[in-house]
Amino acid sequence: MRYLILSDLHANLEALRAVLADAAPRGYDQVLCLGDIVGYGGNPNEVVDLLRAQKPAAVIRGNHDKVACGIEEGEHFNDIARAAAVWTREALTASNRSYLSDLPRGPIDVGGFLISHGNPADEDGYLLSEVDALLAFEAVPFSLSFFGHTHFACAFSIAADRMTLEMLGEDQELPIDRAARYLVNPGSIGQPRDHNPRAAYAIYDQQASTVSAHRARYDVAAAQRRITDSGLPFPLAYRLEFGV
Repeated sequence: MRYLILSDLHANLEALRAVLADAAPRGYDQVLCLGDIVGYGGNPNEVVDLLRAQKPAAVIRGNHDKVACGIEEGEHFNDIARAAAVWTREALTASNRSYLSDLPRGPIDVGGFLISHGNPADEDGYLLSEVDALLAFEAVPFSLSFFGHTHFACAFSIAADRMTLEMLGEDQELPIDRAARYLVNPGSIGQPRDHNPRAAYAIYDQQASTVSAHRARYDVAAAQRRITDSGLPFPLAYRLEFGV
């Protein structure tokens, strides 16, 4: 089975379209989404509709999804993130708001591996360091887990008590060693923050035991216009150009 792993779409329609077009010739069997479908970007309904049209095998909620559909109020968000979430809540159709509110919390098991939005032990927890990863490995039993939330394409692995953090480059293949354990972040589609503005995604080939990291070019200027034309805070548009 080959899984297309999508994360942190953040209502960026141009980026999601580019990823789907880029992934199609590479081949995949099922789609998985690690949450934060909306928030920040100017096309929440179109992105939710396009994701739903892919008939994903599993989708879990992200923290922005929870605030956008009213499960939470975003009191811990910064002012820009909360303004975008409130705008998104008002912009969403009733059907899409209901879809987001019904998404399960992570982690969930998908064919022998986990998917979570943040830390597998805490759906809103960030995995930023080897210490964060070690605590996750100790808290939850798994061999492989995909996570999002940080917008950095990277992989933590542990084997024989040795921890490794690897930043994932473009078109990089990561072999999955059966003797090791992994936490893999495919990066963000809608708002990368690893200084590469291209939309990030991954394909997990379960039979070959590999994860391939990819980036797709998209029309950043068009995505920026959708943000500014919607009246969303300008920094959300500005940062897309630089991947920060």
